[in-house]
Amino acid sequence: MLRRIFAVFAARNREFVRDRGSMAWNIVLPVMLVLGLSYAFGGDGRDQYTIGVLQDSAEIDSAQHPFLGTRFVEFVPVQDEALALRKVAHHQLDLLVSFDATPRYWVNPESPKGYFAERLLLQSDSAIANNISKNIVDGQEISYADWVLPGILGMNMMFSCLFGVGYVVVRYRKNGFLKRLRATPLQPREFIIAQVSSRLVLILAITIFVYTGTHLLLDTRMEGSYFALLLVATLGAICLIALGLLVSARVTSEELAGGLLNMISWPMMMLSGVWFSLEGANPIVQGMSRIFPLTHVLDAARAIMLDGAGLADVLPNILVLVVLCIVFLGIAAAVFRWSPD
Repeated sequence: MLRRIFAVFAARNREFVRDRGSMAWNIVLPVMLVLGLSYAFGGDGRDQYTIGVLQDSAEIDSAQHPFLGTRFVEFVPVQDEALALRKVAHHQLDLLVSFDATPRYWVNPESPKGYFAERLLLQSDSAIANNISKNIVDGQEISYADWVLPGILGMNMMFSCLFGVGYVVVRYRKNGFLKRLRATPLQPREFIIAQVSSRLVLILAITIFVYTGTHLLLDTRMEGSYFALLLVATLGAICLIALGLLVSARVTSEELAGGLLNMISWPMMMLSGVWFSLEGANPIVQGMSRIFPLTHVLDAARAIMLDGAGLADVLPNILVLVVLCIVFLGIAAAVFRWSPD
């Protein structure tokens, strides 16, 4: 019995080692994640306050004012005043300052951290207290549950779409199921449409059920239109399903498919704002996050749910998702193959 067990054990190990693609992803992916996350979030982690600096430049010059050299304060350059004021209102920025020709600052009086940030500003320079104007921003704090709910729903959608389609199609190809379908009049684009439609119905039903239950249980914020939110969720789901189909269009190894899907899903989960905001992260990392469809889904969903944004406000995110859907589906249909040969 032990000889038979060992024979199977050795055969399975040889199979894995000979599959160089799968072995490489299992080694490279964790290293890439550790190095990438260390680079993106490798600060000392001691910043206590987040303060926006209203300016045209993307780089903050600490020589503008002594306050900008304050330790343990994260200064974030912002160009969009309206967006920054919304963040102050929701306690996402503790303070917003401007050191142009007419120095001024904005604070939410209901924000505890905003109160202390204001004290730091006024005490950083003895002359500034008499020369800077104060502006009050009213708004209700957004709880972490309100903020993280779109991220959790998006993450669940991402894993269901990528692995529920990509991994399954590879298994179909490996066990010969797709080869048998090839003998029928079914075309690749018809198979892809059926896969997209099936997974879309399932994932939307699950997402709506989870959102409804969570919303009723925790009384989470919903300031915008349910139709706009459903549209964003639908486009996001189609885009992620199409990405899963693109990965599985020619892959024949389940291990390699799992490695590729993990390589896509983990960076997307970490850099798309599922658990935490990328506010203040390295600009290169923020730029990289824009290539992921989940980033646009979550940005649009949070704008609708937390800020009451309409379709016109999230139109750039919607257009990006539409373009990505077309590109992913087009490439997947063009390179799709039925059999491993």
